[in-house]
Amino acid sequence: MIPFLHLWRFSVPTFGLMVAAAMLAGFYVLRADLARRGIATARSGLAEAFVALPCLAGIVGAKVYHILQTPRDLFADPLGQILSPYGFAWFGGLVAGAAAFVWLARKNSIRLLGALDAGSAAAALGYGIGRIGCLLSGDGDYGVPTSLPWGMSFPNGIVPTTERVHPTPIYEFLAACLIAGWLWRLGRRQLHHGIGEPPSSVPPASFAEGRPLLPQGSVFAFYLVLTGIARFLVEFIRINPRSLLGLTNAQVASLASLVVGVGLYWRIQNRPHRTLKP
Repeated sequence: MIPFLHLWRFSVPTFGLMVAAAMLAGFYVLRADLARRGIATARSGLAEAFVALPCLAGIVGAKVYHILQTPRDLFADPLGQILSPYGFAWFGGLVAGAAAFVWLARKNSIRLLGALDAGSAAAALGYGIGRIGCLLSGDGDYGVPTSLPWGMSFPNGIVPTTERVHPTPIYEFLAACLIAGWLWRLGRRQLHHGIGEPPSSVPPASFAEGRPLLPQGSVFAFYLVLTGIARFLVEFIRINPRSLLGLTNAQVASLASLVVGVGLYWRIQNRPHRTLKP
């Protein structure tokens, strides 16, 4: 593994590079989704704000949540824990990033559920790319020992191991890419201007006759459910310590994400929405 790239007198953490790559990929996906939904044009600059602020808030939230999970380490070395470039928790980043996203949507008078739908595929893809940073740095996000042929060792990682272990960041990357692709396709059923009608530029033939438009919030609900399931399952082969009922903290957070996603989907599906007439 390559935790750092050494350029002249500088050491560049590969984790940071992959976070930057995740932000860039998320930006392009989000910009395209905002444009196709008629929320913002590609040149409006809104996509930049919707990526930059939630990402920064997510990084801070992920760090704070990680610190709160390990108070003993914080009390032993407060400054070191706070300033460390490692130690980030997915759920803290999700909550803080979503909060910043909500604030931006309200500030720009954008329907909240529509904005969250637009950001779902971008968030899923960005998360997956960020996990490659965990793989390159070998920061302890790998799994338990395995004899499978694709098992990897991390002798030079931040948290080194010479055993062959499950490369769980790769599993999460692949799952995230599949989820992002499916959410993007799902969003095609929401090609309207936020009022339940298809835009005039979209041929009627591109919509199934009599098929209801997917209500706003559905894509985001599926994002919460699918990412929650993916993270819950991968935790069974991660090295994270167990806490509540034999589950890891990430699994508890994943269950919360799953419950919220199911609840949101049930609620929006039970609201009356328009259907397209033949």
